[in-house]
Amino acid sequence: MRRLYLLALNPTDSVTEGFLPAAARLGLAVTLLTDRPDAHRRACARHVARGGAPLPELRLAACDVHDFREVISRIPALGAPDAVFTNSDHLQTQAALAAAYFGLPGKDWRAALRAKNKAELRRSLAAAGLDAVWSAELGPGEDLDALADGRLEGAPFPCVVKPREGVASEDVVLVGDATALAGHCREIRARRPGTALVVEEYLDGELHTLETLGDGTTLHAFASFRTELSPPPHFIEERMSLLPAPIQPHAEQLLGRLKALGIGFGICHTEYVAQGGRARLIEVNYRAIGDQCDLTLAQLLDVPLFEHVLRTHLGEPLPAELGARTDGRVRMEYVCAERGGTLKSAPGASDTERDGVRLVYRPLRELGEDHPLYRTNRDYIGVVRATGTDQDRIDRAVADFLAAQRWEIVS
Repeated sequence: MRRLYLLALNPTDSVTEGFLPAAARLGLAVTLLTDRPDAHRRACARHVARGGAPLPELRLAACDVHDFREVISRIPALGAPDAVFTNSDHLQTQAALAAAYFGLPGKDWRAALRAKNKAELRRSLAAAGLDAVWSAELGPGEDLDALADGRLEGAPFPCVVKPREGVASEDVVLVGDATALAGHCREIRARRPGTALVVEEYLDGELHTLETLGDGTTLHAFASFRTELSPPPHFIEERMSLLPAPIQPHAEQLLGRLKALGIGFGICHTEYVAQGGRARLIEVNYRAIGDQCDLTLAQLLDVPLFEHVLRTHLGEPLPAELGARTDGRVRMEYVCAERGGTLKSAPGASDTERDGVRLVYRPLRELGEDHPLYRTNRDYIGVVRATGTDQDRIDRAVADFLAAQRWEIVS
């Protein structure tokens, strides 16, 4: 039996409901290397209790997965690997280095680092003469006096400040002038001492995604979403709609930029702004699109998406054509907390189908959980996944569902 080593931090739906069942269908034995084995044990138990898809033969092994040296040292003691994989934003470079060490197929660790490090991504694209964006970096050891050292002279306000290696729009803020920029930098550093920051040009326009899947030779652009965000200054993804096909010439432009970055192995989620016929790249996430969009795509497109991803890491080529359905439509609606506090009441999970629309609701917080207001995707308390072939019917079904439900948060 082939052995897959899967690196993970906290449990995610992508892993528990997507990649682990796919590994079971492929007949793989899985060793999950993680710094949170108990959390994954509970997540798998909940998945099984809810009647989820069968999981593989699974071994949980504690490991400091942030450190590639610990990963490489841990694996031989547990058995020779056939594949090393992660879907974590934070662990792509570590998994790529481990795969390379053991002579296994995997991502180029340099490309994984470029994608994760937003300052390096901007430098790499500028060096390649592709989609230059004004950008400046404040390293982890630099204090805010660097704001006055001339590096930020000529900053095109309004501009965006964000952690250099952040995820899920955490601490990503639009600022209107130098005073606001300095204030937000201090706030972020107060919460995250020593965090490297990036200040960059604000790219205005409609936000889209491009989803790609490659094996190092073939690269498929297989899906694209239009994303609606919360009002500035924060950037919370509130709803997403699947487009009939990736938009041209945007897709070709982005594929060229991904190639310049060395990205083309496995699955990748790219975010960009459409400015007429020009695609302006926001960021590259060298993993599957999250927040249950990947689960929805696999179902709607009728392709073994998660199996394809794992097969590439096992050294198997992708088909020349994925054979995905083209008539399907999706709307993802995220119910966001509007205040901090305890979730007192909320609907439970549900699955309904009516008038050609399948509507799935999944809570993302348990009743009684207490949280502050994050102003990020961590404010999600539930997700609606509506699929069908008629976008108007889908939109009406989502609106009717939301109007009939109630979420209550108390201080």
